[in-house]
Amino acid sequence: MKTYNLPDHASCLIFDIDSTLYTCPEYAAEQIDCQVRHFADLRGISHEEGRAMVADFRKKYAEEHNGKRISLGNLFTNFGIPIEESIAWRTELVHPEEYLKRDEKMISVLSELKKNYHLICVTNNPLAPAIKTLEVLGIDQLIEKTIGLDTCMKSKPARENLLLAAETAGVPVNECISIGDRYDIDLALPLEMGMGGILVSGAEEVYQLPSILPPHGAGSTPAEKDLLLETLVAFLA
Repeated sequence: MKTYNLPDHASCLIFDIDSTLYTCPEYAAEQIDCQVRHFADLRGISHEEGRAMVADFRKKYAEEHNGKRISLGNLFTNFGIPIEESIAWRTELVHPEEYLKRDEKMISVLSELKKNYHLICVTNNPLAPAIKTLEVLGIDQLIEKTIGLDTCMKSKPARENLLLAAETAGVPVNECISIGDRYDIDLALPLEMGMGGILVSGAEEVYQLPSILPPHGAGSTPAEKDLLLETLVAFLA
């Protein structure tokens, strides 16, 4: 785990989902490969040729962008596949229930964090498979909102997704912390926008967050903030 510019007062945690809220290399790899195989089938080339095309493009992109990585959705747009089509592919091809199961420890950790922070998910998967993933893990009811590829029609990194997360929580961006497993995709832009960032290698490091983060967020829980707002409104009425 590595932390970046954690704010003194934080009230919203923005989680990536895949390879962040669960650790399953097989499922993470299959989510990518199932789309590459589908792309290859549509192009009438072998799966190996499709994988080589994607790998070659990633390598070239990194060389031309100081080592930065590109999301698969954004990569496919360079092959003439619009985001809308990527959404349809992922909705059809991604099946988290075949790889994941309920995670009691994650449920406990997020339940504890929810006492003091708004919990938002921002993912490059469409909402259907993203929410299904959260349901399989048993944490869907702990997430205030999930922002998917089909919410803003933008693949991370994208400001629109992050601004919507902060707006949903009702907090300024400098009270948000973005948490994910890929620096270029999950952290670089949030840090540029003034958020904090936490780079994790999977669920095992997310389990540690209650011991890393301040115990009371911005000094008040979301419920306490709501009560304070209600009191102020009543006073001014």
